Amino acid sequence: MPLILDGRRVAAQLRDELHGELLELQRAHGLTPRLAVVRAGEDPASVWYARAIERACRQVGIAFELRQLAADAPQALIEQEIATLNADPATHGIMVQMPLPAGIDAQAVITALDPRKDVDGQHPLNLGRLLQGVPALLPNTPAGGLELLRRYDIPIAGRRAVVVGRSTVVGKPLALLLLQEHATVTIAHSRTPELAALTREADILAVAVGRPGLITGAMIKPGATVLDFGINETADGQVVGDVDDASAAEVAGAITPVPGGTGPVTNMLLLRNVLQAARLQLG
Repeated sequence: MPLILDGRRVAAQLRDELHGELLELQRAHGLTPRLAVVRAGEDPASVWYARAIERACRQVGIAFELRQLAADAPQALIEQEIATLNADPATHGIMVQMPLPAGIDAQAVITALDPRKDVDGQHPLNLGRLLQGVPALLPNTPAGGLELLRRYDIPIAGRRAVVVGRSTVVGKPLALLLLQEHATVTIAHSRTPELAALTREADILAVAVGRPGLITGAMIKPGATVLDFGINETADGQVVGDVDDASAAEVAGAITPVPGGTGPVTNMLLLRNVLQAARLQLG
């Protein structure tokens, strides 16, 4: 059986560490960081996620505020909400929930954020700083994957890493983070020919494409570490990843479960960004 990279266990460790950091901020500066979540509409997944983030904030001691807009809110109103939060010194982090309603230019909304408050790490300035390898507010999901590798002492330097997925939310930033840790990185995607031949070369295989069961055990190098970022709901209501667990477990040396793998760590990394953003805004 492979080593299970237990995201819930790591998230619990991070929660305790972040609570300690928050207490230090309060002692040193009298500051309680605040996260504002902006949502337009009532997408069920977004509603569920906001509640999970609110619970996590409460556990750590971070203040939470939901700015709820109507599903038909125009672009100007959403951007005005962002501008208001940008100017509010009591708000230290802003997260815009996706998806935004049809017809909204999501990239323009993200660009309207103060990059110092962009706790999702999606503002062009933060992504550009990541590319340069200088300190930035990092995208939470890929940073969470890297955190799992570190907490379980999975070697990265000198290893061959293959990232299947090229989004700016997971795939591309994860590839950059692995490069910074001195891995040799290849990015694959839906148009990559002979995907299985490529994935079988990976010591670290990360998958984030949103296709349940895309990666099978036959596509994994024996002993490889597998990071599954996929969150897919099946017809019977089960949540599964992009990796076929049963066949992968026969080959992989370490693997993240779904659920309970990368997701819980992602949430804690969001809160770590809130604390980092609050420190940045101290001047």
